[in-house]
Amino acid sequence: MKLSKATVYFSGAALILFIAGTLISWGKFGHAHINRAAVMALPPAMQAYYFNHIDYITQEANVPDVRKYTYRDTAEFPRHFIHMEDLGNLDTVPKSYAAAMARYNKRFFIKQGILPWNIQFMMDKLTLAFKQKHAVDILFLSADLGHYIGDAYMPLHVSSNHDGLLTNRKGIHAMFESQIPEQFGEAYNFHTKGAVYIADIEKETWRIMSESLKAADTLLQVDRDLYKNLPDNKIYELDAAGKIKLNQYNEPVHTYQYCKLYQAGLHGMIERKLRASIATTASFWYTAWVNAGKPDLSKIDKKELTLRNAQGMAQERTLWKKGKLFGIDTDDEFN
Repeated sequence: MKLSKATVYFSGAALILFIAGTLISWGKFGHAHINRAAVMALPPAMQAYYFNHIDYITQEANVPDVRKYTYRDTAEFPRHFIHMEDLGNLDTVPKSYAAAMARYNKRFFIKQGILPWNIQFMMDKLTLAFKQKHAVDILFLSADLGHYIGDAYMPLHVSSNHDGLLTNRKGIHAMFESQIPEQFGEAYNFHTKGAVYIADIEKETWRIMSESLKAADTLLQVDRDLYKNLPDNKIYELDAAGKIKLNQYNEPVHTYQYCKLYQAGLHGMIERKLRASIATTASFWYTAWVNAGKPDLSKIDKKELTLRNAQGMAQERTLWKKGKLFGIDTDDEFN
């Protein structure tokens, strides 16, 4: 019953489809909570404007995945990951977006991913949107940027073993970032420190990548240790015929009991990664705003809208300080 080892070779379109099917991202629950909580971590000069559109920021958090899965946008796939182990000596890897574009070709990016460079690219676009006070672009780019930052904090998005195929554990990706948060995330604490200015976006982006890669080894090892000591029916959900149930991405669904044991073995890693994503997303938004000259966002919306939302913002800020957020409908798959 346990999944057998297999050697798989990919080329061209097959490679793209493989990547698309195994990079599920933080799921609707994770990305929605990251973006919504990030709004609450902003300073007053930004928070009122973002809160006026907090439902948009929350819902749009998952749009990059819509482009990837629904529209099958091949340009979207590599924006969500990078295979750090396959880059060679990281000291020689170009750290800036411009340098990476100059060195590598399209085939390289499809295979290895562009996540850190894409984050830098998005920051440049968001900074420009702030300078131009382009309301639609500010909100859309902020939501997208929050998604990619969340991906950067997901350890398997920076590892070539992104779905456990190299260690015979296909499906760990979805369990770690979607199934567990959706099943246990309501108990997580989403309160973080407030946004801070990041002087070197390039350096901070690669710091996140490096820390995420270190965590990948840990989460894979915890899973291996747990997996080898349990029978199949304690690991996977089975259907009436005794076959392993598969999710919409054709990946095995783990039992609630296995997820609970796995989360305990990680000692809070998933919650910590989500909270770090929140704090960093708010800080990147804030940094783009500062670098744009701190434009007055209060003049973008009508005063009546801001006044109407003031009480709700105060209430959600109070709730967020307790670690919670107002209800987010993520139409989850596992509950």
